[in-house]
Amino acid sequence: MAVPRDPFYKRAVRKVTTKEGWFGDYDYGFLCLPQFPYGKKAARKNPPFYSLDADLPLILAIVCGFQHSLAMLAGVITPPIIFASQLALTSDYQSYLISASLISSGILSMVQMSRFRIPRTRFYIGTGLITVVGTSFASISTGSAVFNALYADGTCPSTTDDLGNVVRQPCPEAYGKLIGTFLVTSFLEMFMSFVPPKKLRKIFPPLVTGITVVMIGVSLIGDSGFLNWGGGANSCSSRPAAPSIFELCPTIYAKGAKPWGSPEFLGLGFLSFVTIILVEIFGSPFMRNASIIIGLVVGMIVAGATGYVDATNIRTSPAITFLWVKRFKLGVYGPAVLPSLAVYVVLAMEAIGDITASADLSRVEVDGPEFDSRIQGGVLADGMAGFFSALFTVTPMSIFAQNNGVIALTRCANRRAGYICASFMILYGVLGKVSGVFLSIPNPVLGGVTTFLFASVVAAGIKVISYIKFTRKDRFVLAAAGALGFGNMLVPTWATYLFAGVKSPSPGLEGFFNSIVIILSTPYLIAGLVASILNLIIPDDAPEHETLASPSFAESSLEAGVGELPLRQHEMEKDEGKVAVEPGPSSTRVQVHDA
Repeated sequence: MAVPRDPFYKRAVRKVTTKEGWFGDYDYGFLCLPQFPYGKKAARKNPPFYSLDADLPLILAIVCGFQHSLAMLAGVITPPIIFASQLALTSDYQSYLISASLISSGILSMVQMSRFRIPRTRFYIGTGLITVVGTSFASISTGSAVFNALYADGTCPSTTDDLGNVVRQPCPEAYGKLIGTFLVTSFLEMFMSFVPPKKLRKIFPPLVTGITVVMIGVSLIGDSGFLNWGGGANSCSSRPAAPSIFELCPTIYAKGAKPWGSPEFLGLGFLSFVTIILVEIFGSPFMRNASIIIGLVVGMIVAGATGYVDATNIRTSPAITFLWVKRFKLGVYGPAVLPSLAVYVVLAMEAIGDITASADLSRVEVDGPEFDSRIQGGVLADGMAGFFSALFTVTPMSIFAQNNGVIALTRCANRRAGYICASFMILYGVLGKVSGVFLSIPNPVLGGVTTFLFASVVAAGIKVISYIKFTRKDRFVLAAAGALGFGNMLVPTWATYLFAGVKSPSPGLEGFFNSIVIILSTPYLIAGLVASILNLIIPDDAPEHETLASPSFAESSLEAGVGELPLRQHEMEKDEGKVAVEPGPSSTRVQVHDA
């Protein structure tokens, strides 16, 4: 017989008027106090676990929600900064894109966490877990290839300086074509949500998704992370001779401008990079989950004190902003359709892995009809996020993995914390000065932080691949995909002139040729495509006659796709002189993205 609950108003009054309602019995010292990992440490009891719908103390809900928002903040702002830089957009457009990404992240995260059934069907929208979404890193390489093509064919204007350096002019039209193409192709992921997960896993096994994620991370390090660390990812990285506006980085007009690769730039990036490492060693769980932002803050403080920060963007940014303050004319760029379809395939597989990890850490079913409905609802909401994010004037939003690490450390899987996290993201976006602060971050500081962020994507892909019991077929597929993917990174122009001497009889055929060039010029697309095809057409090896240990949960989770995959461990807690063994999620995580 169910125990009747008190009326809502009584529960609300008790929540805000009692110490238990505000603080509960959570160990806030464990969460917030720095740690010294060397020497003898007294055993510490883990804080209580708060399930999806548990009665969460108010302070803990705010603290954990804030922590979730900090964990995803750097990943959300990085893609719009990169896109705006590639298109030479003015500072007001750059500030707007950051704000729009933050607001969209908060709104679409709430949709994922809400989970509701589509009327008169057995299908759902959302996962009902702390499943936050942010700007996908998978779209960066495709966007870069599209922008290069649009500048090359004259759609976007550019000029040439006295030394022959090409200087890109602002081209918001290219951004409108990119998000318009992603809007149309988002229906592919929505369609995939209705395909049984087992069939998806057969077509896109860990071998395929693992090498794809590795290529995403490595290409981002080379195309953005390390270039910004040296001073800028624009033409200044080639150190052109005078007279040129790119003689110094990011331009000769910037505050504290210096030649690319100057020791001052490398030092600033190194400071941010090392700060992340030190926080991981000595920081509290709260600090470790916000290490990327702490690295940015420390680098920003030192850069400001040494004269490398220009506060102009902060002064000119609006105090309050929202979506559609700036608009882009939507269009569909035909050659980008095939590559963007491939992006949504990658996003769907990432979503499956991330949802699997979230369900395990939230201590709900990771198998059976309920779990399958969370997968279906999550992938559907992920596809819808791609559609609505384009309407919100941002590139595709997808499920972020790093927040699962926050759940693992804090033992708080409560959706109220997730809703507060989403509210913080919307608040960051509405406060326009916040985006101005991010735009004022010097390139070396941003590069030092994003290099680490992108390298974590590489580590995630390697982790996925490492769980495969390699056969000759697996090694062959990995070698073939890696040859084209890594070769493309080392020689980016190898496919540029494939159809240079071909006169296309029609614009449609020319667009198809351009699509092929974009796919061949995007490392993770060509590697993922080759791996998927070879995995399907090459026959499996004969089974070896030996007894193998049954796979762990982590290994079976890998078959669900890429993302943040949990490794189960036994948490030993002393209770009244006895050692109790409690299965629980590990703080060792595998992160993607995204991010």
